[in-house]
Amino acid sequence: MIKIIQQVIDNLNGYGLSVLVLILGVLEFSFGLYKKRWNKNEKLVDIACFVLPKLVIRPAIAFFGLKFLPAVIPALRNEFDWVSFGWGLLIIAIADDLTQYWYHRLHHEIPWLWRFHRTHHSASYMGMAMASRQNALYTLFFSQTYVTTILVYLGLGAPRIIVGAIKSTITTLAHSSIPWDKPFYKYKVLHPIAWVLERLISTPATHHAHHAATTDDGVGYYKGNFGNMFFLWDVIFGTAHISRQYPSAYGISHYEGDPWYAQLLWPIFKSNVAGSELAADGPIVKQDIPIEERDLLTIRAVHQNNGEQELVLKKVPAAAG
Repeated sequence: MIKIIQQVIDNLNGYGLSVLVLILGVLEFSFGLYKKRWNKNEKLVDIACFVLPKLVIRPAIAFFGLKFLPAVIPALRNEFDWVSFGWGLLIIAIADDLTQYWYHRLHHEIPWLWRFHRTHHSASYMGMAMASRQNALYTLFFSQTYVTTILVYLGLGAPRIIVGAIKSTITTLAHSSIPWDKPFYKYKVLHPIAWVLERLISTPATHHAHHAATTDDGVGYYKGNFGNMFFLWDVIFGTAHISRQYPSAYGISHYEGDPWYAQLLWPIFKSNVAGSELAADGPIVKQDIPIEERDLLTIRAVHQNNGEQELVLKKVPAAAG
């Protein structure tokens, strides 16, 4: 029985999440939920950000961390063996997610850090691919990766796997374009559950608000809603915004399709889009396009055409945001 449980734990974070992502991906594409906004450049951004940061950088940090720690603190290996499995889950969940809340929040509130996180907000769509859409250096310095690596070395490896699987599921579902939380708002009998759910964990409505193109319409709120697994941190620290509505537009109002390599590895590689925050001479933080202008003009895409960039501007109805 113990061996069976261990096998389940070992496979949960790998196979379980992979199956979930596959199912969500099929649903999102089947129903056209990307709304034809996933052009070649955006595909390359999402794929590159999935492969390098998630499959290479974070596992490498954990691997080398568990090789380094025995050399510097050998006496503390499995020091937390006495901690029960339940308490281990709680310790890992709080340590992992609370550090990420502050890491995430600081990248929004400190101007010179913003460009490392900008890639995560640049897409004009929401989907499960967004969960891993991060600049590689942003991932390299993920605070929670180092914290949880130390806790695993101290003996909380099994709880870490369980928490990792649960967190990955919640964050993937929160980024997904499938609005699974809408029934909780629609049916009165489910309202008490909705009240608890939306304050405890990230849901599509609360996290989509964080990815909105505007923060001044009563729905979008990229100046808050920083929680990843637990939305509770936003409630506690006063950064929560709950509207139970979905934004009409996502992304960055002034995004002009920066090349995938610049979004993945800025500042090592710079954007060739003039005036971009990722360009060599670009501003640290670029001002949003005023909502009045955005009602008339939205930047739909910048794509590569025979090596030359073409900025495609399209007028849209005022309701499109």
